[in-house]
Amino acid sequence: MTQESTTVPAPARDEGRAAAIDDRGYIVQLAFGSLAAQTVHTAIELGVIELIGDRERTADAVAVDAGTDPQATLRLLRALAGLRLLTETAPGTFSVTSAGTLLDSTKPGAMTSLVTSSAFMERLMAPGWEHLPDSVRSGDTSFEKVFGKDFFSYLKDNPERYAGFNEAMSQATRATAAVLPGSFDFGRFGTVADLGGGDGTLLAAVLREHPSLKGILYDTADGLAQAPETMRRDGLTDRCSVVPGDFFASVPEGADVYLLKSILHDWPDDRCVTILRHCRDALPADGRVLIVEPVLAETVDAQSVGLYLGDLNMLVNWGGRERTRAEFDDVCRRAGLAIASVTRLGGPHGLFCLIEATAA
Repeated sequence: MTQESTTVPAPARDEGRAAAIDDRGYIVQLAFGSLAAQTVHTAIELGVIELIGDRERTADAVAVDAGTDPQATLRLLRALAGLRLLTETAPGTFSVTSAGTLLDSTKPGAMTSLVTSSAFMERLMAPGWEHLPDSVRSGDTSFEKVFGKDFFSYLKDNPERYAGFNEAMSQATRATAAVLPGSFDFGRFGTVADLGGGDGTLLAAVLREHPSLKGILYDTADGLAQAPETMRRDGLTDRCSVVPGDFFASVPEGADVYLLKSILHDWPDDRCVTILRHCRDALPADGRVLIVEPVLAETVDAQSVGLYLGDLNMLVNWGGRERTRAEFDDVCRRAGLAIASVTRLGGPHGLFCLIEATAA
């Protein structure tokens, strides 16, 4: 009786070997992810995407226009080609890919502001990430271990950093500001209060779209530092009150809609319930609380890896978290609110949802 062979056929061995190589390359890509980010930041700072534009250009020509070293410029452009942001069409000659076009600040829908704001935030938050194992072991933030105080206390004591943080938040909000005003019927209400609204980028967009609406912009005094200029620039000074305060203590009376964009994910559940409870206490019978946040899938969606990394960042630096629909239901219920609907917002990134809550 002949024993059956257990030898793997050659094509199967080749496919397995190729998969193993791909897997190893993927791990290398993850390990050196910060180098890729720095390469992208440098491309934006030097403006090389704009300098190439819609043409094919040599590295030497780009170096002349950018005022950079020709050999170093060639190496940078080749790295960008490896990242699929450029294509090397001939030795030393490059064109911009469709992905690279998103880093051209002169093009509609460019993502340069998102990248530059994330670069600022990364410099501020990277020290805490070095202690991620400690945060996973304890469940506590690491920012305080590094800086001796929580994130927002640190910003308050460092005005230049606070100004940079406000600008980063303004840039990160612009995509949402482009889609939110048309995603909810603000026009049937009289006054909207944007809690933690910073420089007013989001509220200004809502007020511009709905001329009969009045606004209340509410944040700490430091958070509101650039807000009067935003309202003056957009001609909204007479329609919007800029009110300093602390949403852990109270929220302004007199609004029909209370808007919280990227606020709840900064805080643990109990603190979120406090903020939402203040909204509930001030809410008229037919009022709404609008929460603009990412909503995690109940099981991991590998296409949304950035949200899960952002969730770890909340753990490390803020003490907050990203949440699933069920977790939003829970904090709202504890605050006396009920979620009426969850709608994914459009726009170029598509990360945010509009959560509409009413009095329970």
